[in-house]
Amino acid sequence: MTAPWQEVELELTAATTYGAPYTDVDVWADFRCGDDVLKRPAFWDGGDRWCLRFAAPYAGDWDWVSAATSDDPGLAGRSGTVTCLEDRAESRGRLYTRGFWRMSPSGRQLVHADGTPALMVADTAWALPWRATPEQVEEYALDRQAKGFNSVLLMTIQPDMRAVGPRDRALDEGFDVGFEDLHEGRLRELNPDYFGRVDVLLDVLLAHDLVPVLAPVFQGFGWKGLDVAGKVVPPEDYARYCRYLVARYGARPVVYLVGADGTGEEPQVSAGGEEVHEWDAYGQPTGIHYQPHATNRAHQDAAWLDFQSCQTGHDAEHIQDRVADMRRNTPAKGVLNLEPTYENTRERGRGVGWWQGHEAWSNLCSGATMGVGYGAASLWQWRLHADEPGHSDYFLGPDAGWREALDFEGSSYVGAVGRILRNLPFLDMAPDWTSLLGSRLLSVPGDPGELVLLYRESGRLFNMTDPGLPPHLTAFDPRTGEVVEQLVLEPGGQLLVREPGGPRVYVFTRQPIET
Repeated sequence: MTAPWQEVELELTAATTYGAPYTDVDVWADFRCGDDVLKRPAFWDGGDRWCLRFAAPYAGDWDWVSAATSDDPGLAGRSGTVTCLEDRAESRGRLYTRGFWRMSPSGRQLVHADGTPALMVADTAWALPWRATPEQVEEYALDRQAKGFNSVLLMTIQPDMRAVGPRDRALDEGFDVGFEDLHEGRLRELNPDYFGRVDVLLDVLLAHDLVPVLAPVFQGFGWKGLDVAGKVVPPEDYARYCRYLVARYGARPVVYLVGADGTGEEPQVSAGGEEVHEWDAYGQPTGIHYQPHATNRAHQDAAWLDFQSCQTGHDAEHIQDRVADMRRNTPAKGVLNLEPTYENTRERGRGVGWWQGHEAWSNLCSGATMGVGYGAASLWQWRLHADEPGHSDYFLGPDAGWREALDFEGSSYVGAVGRILRNLPFLDMAPDWTSLLGSRLLSVPGDPGELVLLYRESGRLFNMTDPGLPPHLTAFDPRTGEVVEQLVLEPGGQLLVREPGGPRVYVFTRQPIET
């Protein structure tokens, strides 16, 4: 027995011996409850073992029957029942009591399966899957969860074809290997033991309410800039690997980043997106993350595409124009900037401290209402220590390994965005230039509106031009996430906070916010 949204694993044992099991046979199963049918792919897990992973979205008896492209009695025609019982214990966390993320009806934001709004607050640990140990990930996850992050950007495999080093996560320049033939520009010789180790790491992240954002194979810089495979592997290899990721990780909270650090027009991206769309039974978000010099609108009208993510380079410039421009594209998709300047990249002091907080709130108010992103130099590469050689100086934080980078100041400010908004009614929030004069605003439609949010770099007088603003005002210090003032508005006029000078986030709501 299981609970809603809780992953269960079913094992199938092949009766036939396959020379190349990862590529020679496809296996799947239909799970049926009443009139609902969810199709889940299986994945090869080494030897004669295939696995089906399934999460029931609601209580009931889910009868399943397997099928395969091979007439193998061990893989095709197997059947059983998964019994799911209702369990609303809050200890299970939002991702399990409210359901996995999906896109809102507007296509602009994340919601849980039950409709509760969610905001992606993403940290960047690209190299974690093939460099980190479970003990290290536990330390990392505790820190990021406490700060307010709820997701992590990950390269699922080391992408550089010319990268060399020991196959040991504890040694300088070492890395684990997901495909034995990646250095040849192929993805056919899968290493199931590697993915078993990744399972453990992702379990740790999810235990701390951190959703993995999975990039199959990078199309851009990669780990060290040593010729990424994502631009050269055959699209059919790329699509098969995307299906494998859906099979292995798609019955748990996940986001799919089928294009990463490229133009989005690479043939691998559309092949991967279409494959995820075909096999993802839960409608979890699928998107593209672009290089800095991209148009950020590839496949805008594709059914498989849910969101577009820009990056704005690593020169510590605030360029909110990018997300504002992306929001104008049609049809509507989720928009966010998952890669502003990495904190302390190349030199101490670049993009540090409140620069990161201002960047996050400015992007959000400019139209990136799906979420915010943050990255720390030396952490994203999972640099083992401050003296580990072999990395590009441009992306290193001076005198920092991943542990030192955990404590870069700006991470606390970006995480606070999630802590401030977590329990607010922000569904369908959009940029608003009419409710307050000359300010960065978001509002939720209504009469009066459900919510108006104002971000100011410093607390000072501002003019309220909309007499219908929600009456309850809460002022937050976005550096700490703490409430600094609450009051009920008088109609019209000006408003001055009691402690001007620092950055402030003002939230107007119909009902008072509990503190």
